[in-house]
Amino acid sequence: MKYNWLTVNATRLVMGAAVVLLMQGCGFLKSKFGGSGGKGGEVGITNGEITATGRKGWKQPTPFGMVLVPSGSFIMGQADEDVAATQINMNRQVTISSFYMDDAEISNHEYRQYVNALLADSVSTLGEEEIMSKYYPDTTVWKNDFTYHNGDPMLEHYYGHPAFDTYPVVGVSWIAAKHFCKWRTNTLDDFRTKDGGYKSFGFRLPSEAEWEWAARGGKNGAKYPWGNPYVANGKGCYLANFKPQRGNFDADGYPYTAPATAYNPNDYGLYNMAGNVAEWCRDAYADNTNAIVWDMNPDNQNADEPRKVVRGGSWKDIAYYLETGTRYYEYEDQKRSYIGFRCVMDNLEGRTASGRVGGGGKSKAPKKASAKKA
Repeated sequence: MKYNWLTVNATRLVMGAAVVLLMQGCGFLKSKFGGSGGKGGEVGITNGEITATGRKGWKQPTPFGMVLVPSGSFIMGQADEDVAATQINMNRQVTISSFYMDDAEISNHEYRQYVNALLADSVSTLGEEEIMSKYYPDTTVWKNDFTYHNGDPMLEHYYGHPAFDTYPVVGVSWIAAKHFCKWRTNTLDDFRTKDGGYKSFGFRLPSEAEWEWAARGGKNGAKYPWGNPYVANGKGCYLANFKPQRGNFDADGYPYTAPATAYNPNDYGLYNMAGNVAEWCRDAYADNTNAIVWDMNPDNQNADEPRKVVRGGSWKDIAYYLETGTRYYEYEDQKRSYIGFRCVMDNLEGRTASGRVGGGGKSKAPKKASAKKA
């Protein structure tokens, strides 16, 4: 067999060039703006030419108690038959950028740091009455949410007693949860700027699209954070804290809430994305959300709409509300014994390598559970 060596060499040259371009497009090759490229460093202008590259010293550390959720695209919406036939979460494909998320719901003891800080530093500006009425958890929810219910023990002990330090905070409105995120951001940024560092990208509530993407844990089409289709494992042990059977609240191990890191996390390392307490999202609620938001990082921020999205189901809900695609709402100023929250932070460094290969992008930071024991 005879070879045309000219043709072979030309083919090899074209293939080599294609590989280089592909690697450069995927970010595997350094440009003058990355690594050690460029002679000028961060000088700025040298000999009349712009020689500035990236400023040194910047990196985005993983916030304590958070895990990295990779970017990706998924089919958002109901993963099973809509029992309520509400038709308010029709399926469609959306794309989500990478972000960090608390591995567990904000606990009583974590929230207490915020309240104590307000009482120590903000009484002169906010007033003690506003702090106690708007931001302090409403402990009376344990009696007010349920008719003919003995909520006295929970009312007296749940927020204040050390026995419940690592349990999720409840009785907190959407307004208070949003204010907590602002305080948490300011606390971190004050430390960083005093230490000569850059400010963070800020903590906030997750959008409902981010929340659903994180809850699925990389399992596209998953009915629950652990997959399909059951709420118990092969041994009959329930996988979340909710209202199983016909109302046997104790069957899952906890009659009310459970510790924020109870049960197994999903594949992204997130605890209790179904059950325990439902969670506030940033979005304003709308039945026709699909028609009014974009499919890239959908987010419906409407200050004129007092209804805010709640996701995940709680200790008092049936399994339908635990599904990753079930959405409902509560009014932003309402405080409930079954609604809490967790925070997120944008990851502006882009899509991670672990996200490209389908990994969870799990944080190497110490577990939040350790912080709660402190």
